[in-house]
Amino acid sequence: MAEGWDSGTKETVRKIPLLTVNAGPRDKDQWTKRLREELQALIKYIQIKKSTDSDWFTITSNKEGTHWSGKCWYIHELIKYEFDFEFDIPATYPTTAPEIKIPSLDGKTAKMYRGGAICLTVHFKPLWAKNSPHFGVGHAMCLGLAPWMAAEIPHLVDSGVISSAS
Repeated sequence: MAEGWDSGTKETVRKIPLLTVNAGPRDKDQWTKRLREELQALIKYIQIKKSTDSDWFTITSNKEGTHWSGKCWYIHELIKYEFDFEFDIPATYPTTAPEIKIPSLDGKTAKMYRGGAICLTVHFKPLWAKNSPHFGVGHAMCLGLAPWMAAEIPHLVDSGVISSAS
């Protein structure tokens, strides 16, 4: 695991089941098996976070498991900042990590690409590549979106880019 993760994140990610089915949306029957594993791992991650009263997102997918969306939130100085997020499963999944987007923050930080895609290239994508096909949606939330929010939301609030009324 990457050296930059705090011990709590490392401990959490160790508890998220690794996936075994190496399949993407184009692999019809195998994708169904992969999707089952994805959901089991995601449920486990959500249970871990809820058991420590540190849940921070809700998520749903379309029937095919190719488009995911939900709400994520971050509490900074006792104020809750909530955002809609979404991502599509890439055709080359699980080799390629999903590109998570927070459309409402598009253009508000340099750590984001056009369309509200959060920047995961430096820390997360190399880790994903090293652990493919064993990482899935739960890992993307834990090691991708969560650390991004922990770094960016306080900065965006402190610099006045977003407010609790945003």
